[in-house]
Amino acid sequence: MPQEGTDVMTSDRDPRGDLGVWLGEELRRARLAAGYTSQDQFARELGFDRTVIVKAETGARPPSEDIAGRIAEMFPDLCNGLYVRLASIARKSNGPIPGWFADWVEIEARATILRWWEPLLIPGLLQTEDYARAVLSTWRRDTADEVDAKVAIRLVRQSVLATADFRVLLDEPVLRRRIGAPEVMAMQLEHLLTMGARPNVTIQVIPGAAGAYAGLSGAFAVAEVPGESATAYLETGIHGITVRDPTLVSDAARMFDDLRDEALSRSASLELIAEVEKP
Repeated sequence: MPQEGTDVMTSDRDPRGDLGVWLGEELRRARLAAGYTSQDQFARELGFDRTVIVKAETGARPPSEDIAGRIAEMFPDLCNGLYVRLASIARKSNGPIPGWFADWVEIEARATILRWWEPLLIPGLLQTEDYARAVLSTWRRDTADEVDAKVAIRLVRQSVLATADFRVLLDEPVLRRRIGAPEVMAMQLEHLLTMGARPNVTIQVIPGAAGAYAGLSGAFAVAEVPGESATAYLETGIHGITVRDPTLVSDAARMFDDLRDEALSRSASLELIAEVEKP
């Protein structure tokens, strides 16, 4: 048993596939960054028993709405401002991140450079909530709560765009494929324009006139993390795979460069998105 005042460390459950454990790790990081070096100290500040913090940080019991709300008041930016919502989902969910995607989520969160090619859909890191829900709802095996969990995780992943250099290539039909109601698609295109104006986000479109070219077979991404070898994520149609093989990663990076040669310039791409957005 830990001694009084000693922090209980995180669970041995995998935070990449367990929302409760992941939230616990995020809470612990926020607590320490704010100068609360012990769970006792933090619990007293919140006005709750220490066991509440222990269970929240280990993922053993995601915090109740009241407790999560108090934590969010102290750390309004926790989990990109979605802590209360995610805690509610965690209380009903057994892990919205599928195992085959977990490795990529962890790498993506630490990346300083992300390159993403997408011939079918707006990439998840640029999706609005309604667009993401329309996409994720097509998996009929998921309950409404499971869809909510996946949407929330997708929105939290977008926090990487606050710092990472994000370079995106889209096939033009992606802009014209209606996902959800017309207003959902209109808001999504407006969001692309907003994000594309950021200095660290580059969105380029390969025009439909380009015809056939390498890369139409599937989406992929390349992530660069300081001090580590680059990693690639490859869509397979049913699910994706994370690869670290240097040859495959190099091939993906080279194909991204080749695809960029087919694309419109950054400014011309944003002009095309604005044109498509017009009713």
